[in-house]
Amino acid sequence: MAALYDVPAPAKLNLFLHVVGRRPDGYHLLQTVFRFVDLCDTLDFETTADGSIVREGAGLAGLPADQDLVLRAARDLQRAAGVRQGARIRYDKRIPAGGGLGGGSSDAATTLIALNRLWGAGLTRAELMRLALPLGADVPVFVFGRAAFAQGVGEDLSAVDLPERAYWIVRPPAHVTTADIFRDPDLTRNSESVKIAVFTDWQTGRDAGNFFGRNDLEAVVFRQHPEIAALARTMQDTGVEVRMTGSGSCLFVEFPDAARARMHRDRIISKIENSPDRVVEGSWICQGLDDHPLLGWVAD
Repeated sequence: MAALYDVPAPAKLNLFLHVVGRRPDGYHLLQTVFRFVDLCDTLDFETTADGSIVREGAGLAGLPADQDLVLRAARDLQRAAGVRQGARIRYDKRIPAGGGLGGGSSDAATTLIALNRLWGAGLTRAELMRLALPLGADVPVFVFGRAAFAQGVGEDLSAVDLPERAYWIVRPPAHVTTADIFRDPDLTRNSESVKIAVFTDWQTGRDAGNFFGRNDLEAVVFRQHPEIAALARTMQDTGVEVRMTGSGSCLFVEFPDAARARMHRDRIISKIENSPDRVVEGSWICQGLDDHPLLGWVAD
């Protein structure tokens, strides 16, 4: 039996997120920059001879098998590559669901990458990215493996160089359903498109803690979930710039390094804890990553 153990699936942040249009089929056209951080789920993979694909692990009780992107990814790869082996997949989940950190998408991408290696399927990065897109708009970037300026519905990716940064990520007491946010009639859907050169020029020489653009989903999320808006205001009142990642609920602040991130977290968290209606369910100091940990596992 072949196996791969403790395979990482990193979380992501959206450094900005603009909704620039909507296709006739209803899919929204986005522009964003994805950055991976070192908050990771880990997965174990063991081959099975009978072709079955099964899952196990803590944190799966609320995730029906028919909605599990990891199982879909494994079956899609098995079918596309004509593989007869199966896999037993064990999860250790640390990335919170419904937080906008891309945990489910990252797990699916890690499954494609790891099983492609374990099964000896031999698919290239481009082939794996084609399998990734139907699984969800965020899945391709994890296969792409680099910090990326993304356009379209997640398929148009360009690598970007980002400075070394640390992030304080905070999870409010709320679970946001992405579909509900994109269905909201008040969602901004006509932000002006920006060129990647505009972002890269702005990025050069900027100070940590400043954000490019905005997250167009914030206004809708804050209206639907006032507890997230309240936490964001409390953090901003301490003098830091706060942004929501993805469709929420997690908020983040950028710092030059982890030491300063911890210092500000310790200063701010006491103010939050003194306000009982602004509870924090999770808090992490994370390092921004230059590349996905599995970048070298796939042939370009």
